[in-house]
Amino acid sequence: MTGSITAILLAGARPIADPLAIAAGVPVKPLVPVGGEPMINRPARSLLDHPAIGQVIVLTQRPDVFAADPATAWLADHPRVRFETGGQGIASSLLALLETGDVPFPILLTTADHVLLDGAMLDQFVAEASGADIAVAMVERATLLARYPDSRRTWLKFRDGWWSGANIFWFGSNKARPVIALWQEVEQDRKKGWKILAAFGPFALMGALLRILTLRGGIARIGLKFGLTARLVAMDSPEACIDADKPADVTLIETILKRR
Repeated sequence: MTGSITAILLAGARPIADPLAIAAGVPVKPLVPVGGEPMINRPARSLLDHPAIGQVIVLTQRPDVFAADPATAWLADHPRVRFETGGQGIASSLLALLETGDVPFPILLTTADHVLLDGAMLDQFVAEASGADIAVAMVERATLLARYPDSRRTWLKFRDGWWSGANIFWFGSNKARPVIALWQEVEQDRKKGWKILAAFGPFALMGALLRILTLRGGIARIGLKFGLTARLVAMDSPEACIDADKPADVTLIETILKRR
């Protein structure tokens, strides 16, 4: 699969100004310094350095600010990086991008605040997601807390554990479009797990409430509902679910970076 994966790096801005960006005095969150450079640089380099990744598409409402910043201008000049202008919603922006017909599958999508993304995470995710129409990376709570007991995340509870998203997604084929369209409908409630589950039908909702579903089984069942192969990738690295969302996250990330 050398160079065959399209990577999409989300570098957008929320409708409400981001507190980290305000504190750092930068126009968008991906330009906030983490470990001495804008946070977007590290995941961008990890993607470009990985042999399975071909082109990297930076999806943002403000391509101009990255070209204008000396620390990120290299992205605008890189031959394998292109910028695309997105809207406010992730799913709607992704669907619009797919409509252009210029974004080949498979697609790996991640975020500019995934500062700790590294080659080992990408190795595992690509290996386990390959062959699926959609896949999502998650970290089980015990994996994170064993190394970072004070880290606070948003957790969804299932029979096979408490899970937090790792901000890495896989869209393996055009069959993923209906799921992305559903994501568009519920992405405003992405922190409210039960609303997302309800969108997939009463069985998924009741299964979660009664804890009779494993997350793996639930994702596979969603795939069956849409006539595709859906897969959970349970990440081995606890750092996979630590993104730069709050000042405490940035402090933890910088501590981890110093150890690397």
